[in-house]
Amino acid sequence: MFLSTAFATLARTKNGGVATPERSPESPVVPVLAPVLVVGAGPVGLSAAIALRSLGVPAVVLEADGQNRERPGSRALFVHRESLRLLESGAPGLAGELTGFGVVWHTKRTLYRGREVFAKTYPAPPADAAPFTSLRQVDTERFLRKACEQAGATVHWGARVSGLRVDPDGVEVATEDGRTFAGSHVIAADGARSTVRRALGITMSGGRSAGFHTTVDIADPDFPMERLFHYHHPALGSRHVMTVPFAGGFQVDVQCAPQDTEARFSTPEAVREWLPRVVERRHLDHILWISSYRFNQVIADRFAEGRVLLAGEAAHLFPPLGARGMNSGIADAFAAADAIAIARGAHNPVRAAAAISGYDAARRSAAQRNNAAVSQALAHLRPRHWHTTARQRAAAALSSVVPRFGAWLENATYGPKTTSVRSGRY
Repeated sequence: MFLSTAFATLARTKNGGVATPERSPESPVVPVLAPVLVVGAGPVGLSAAIALRSLGVPAVVLEADGQNRERPGSRALFVHRESLRLLESGAPGLAGELTGFGVVWHTKRTLYRGREVFAKTYPAPPADAAPFTSLRQVDTERFLRKACEQAGATVHWGARVSGLRVDPDGVEVATEDGRTFAGSHVIAADGARSTVRRALGITMSGGRSAGFHTTVDIADPDFPMERLFHYHHPALGSRHVMTVPFAGGFQVDVQCAPQDTEARFSTPEAVREWLPRVVERRHLDHILWISSYRFNQVIADRFAEGRVLLAGEAAHLFPPLGARGMNSGIADAFAAADAIAIARGAHNPVRAAAAISGYDAARRSAAQRNNAAVSQALAHLRPRHWHTTARQRAAAALSSVVPRFGAWLENATYGPKTTSVRSGRY
C-alpha cells in the first residue's frame, strides 16, 4: 500500500480555480515513502521535480539518455516572466540565476523587404523584474539540474522506460536495463514521442503545417541586444528571417520556401552559402549548431489517466511562436505537482480523482488556447489568401505615416496574447 501526504493549508491559485497547496516552507508536511516518478529530464521534467520538492513531495526523475548526453542547439530560448515566477516559487534564487546568466534584449525591429517599418527600444528592467531571459536550452537545463540536486530530487540517467503498470494503490515503471521504480503517481515529461503516453494508448489530435524552418546558433558575445524580424528578406529570396540574441551569441531563424528541401538549405554546406547574405561573413567561423524543424500542432486527447499526468511535449506540440512550447510545459509541470499533492493528501478517492481531472481540464484548455494563438500567427506568416498578403503590403507602405500599422506587423508574428484568462498566458 502506498502512503499519502497531508497538507495543513490550501490556497486558491490561477490553475483553473483548483485549490493547491501553499508554496511555503512553513507548511507542515507529513513525510511519505512513495515518490512521484517524473519521466524525462528536460526543462519540463526538471521543473516538475522542483515543484514537487517545494511541496515536500519526494521526486525521482527517470531519464532515458546518459548524463553526458549531447543536447541539440538552442531549441527553446526564452524563459518568460510567468515561468520565472513559478521556478522562483519552487526554488528561491533560481529565477535570479537564470536572468543573471541570460540576456534581455531591449530593442525590437521589424523590416519589410529591406525597409524598417517598426522599431522600439525599452528601458532596461530591474534585475528582479525581467520580462524574460534569453539563453540556450542547454544552459536552462544546467540551472534546473542544479536546483533539482539542491532540492533533493533524485535523477536516474540511462533509465529508458520500457513498461508501466498503474493500479489503485500506485504505479510501477520498468526500464530497459531491468530496474523497476515504484511511486504514487507519474508525471510524463518524456517529449513528443512519449513512451508513457503511448503505453497508456493516449492519442494526439492535430496536424503539421507545410514547410520548415532552419535555425543556426552562432557564438558572438558582442551581438547587439536587439531582436530583428525581416519580412521577405531581399537577399534571401524573400524568405522571412529573424535574428534573436541569447547569452553568448544569437540565433538566425529562416522560414524556408515551399520549394526548399532540408538537404539543400539546412546542411552545413548550404548554411555556409546563404548565411553571409544575412549576417557578417565572420560569423561562419562561430557556428554552434544547425537544425531544422517543422510546425506541429497536436494536442493529446487527454492529459491525465488515473495516476499518470502528461506535461510539456508529451501532451502538446506547438510552433515556437510566442515561446509557447517550453513555457507552457513549465506551467504544466507546476500544475501537475499541485494536483498530485492534493491527490496524495486527499482523504477519499473521489477528491483525489477530482484533483487529477482538474489538471486535465485546466491544462488541456490552456493548450487549446495556445494552439489557437499560434494558428493565428501562422495564418499571418504563411498566408493562404491574397488579401492577407495585400494587407501586409499595405501596412508596410503606410507604416511611416501611421505607426500602428508597423506595430501590427511586429506583433502579428507572435499571435494574440492570452494574459486575460484566469490560468495565465500559458
